[in-house]
Amino acid sequence: MVGTSSGAFAGSLYAAGYTPEEVARELSRVPPIRLLRVNPRVWEGFFLLDGVVERLRELLPPTFEDLPTDFAVGVVDRHGRHHLVDSGPLPEAVAASACVPLVFKAVAIPGREQGPFVDGGKADRMAVVPHRERRRGQLAGRAAPPPALVHLISRSSPFSGGDAIDRCGERDLHVVRSGKVRFREANLWDLGDFSGMMARSRSKAVPAVSAVAAPLRGRAPLA
Repeated sequence: MVGTSSGAFAGSLYAAGYTPEEVARELSRVPPIRLLRVNPRVWEGFFLLDGVVERLRELLPPTFEDLPTDFAVGVVDRHGRHHLVDSGPLPEAVAASACVPLVFKAVAIPGREQGPFVDGGKADRMAVVPHRERRRGQLAGRAAPPPALVHLISRSSPFSGGDAIDRCGERDLHVVRSGKVRFREANLWDLGDFSGMMARSRSKAVPAVSAVAAPLRGRAPLA
């Protein structure tokens, strides 16, 4: 799996072994505003994500390598370059992937000199192409990458990266599209009706999951 921004939060918890219901419960347990501190150097970003990193340390293993399921997140470095991070410190990388520029101060990921880092969606909201290239490297020519399920949420900013998935050049992609959540429905003070949002997302995802699974039935598991 790969996740960017909010997908980094949900994906990391799922990769750590939480059920979808547990992911929703943990993400909505504490309003985001309670985890944030105002940055005295507001020109770097209005809020600091230190409290978010601490919360993630309570919920997640310390490194990607400790996850039971393969996972990566998309981030953008200080030079504007996109990276897939799949090793090293996990909580910091997840927080960095959701670090919306100007709203939050960029997050340093220990051991990575290109930082500090911000939301990977600034350059590539989907991260489909680098993730598929990563999968090809893992498979080393033994097999083609399996079909991919992509959850694409409508862009919330005109300054975010591209999401023209039909022009990315990859095949076997099954896309689930969700509209962006309006401010009155979810914000830093109240994340809103998680159960309702999950039900709506599930109704959209079930047909796509079935389409992904159909050609894999009866096939030996891929390494």
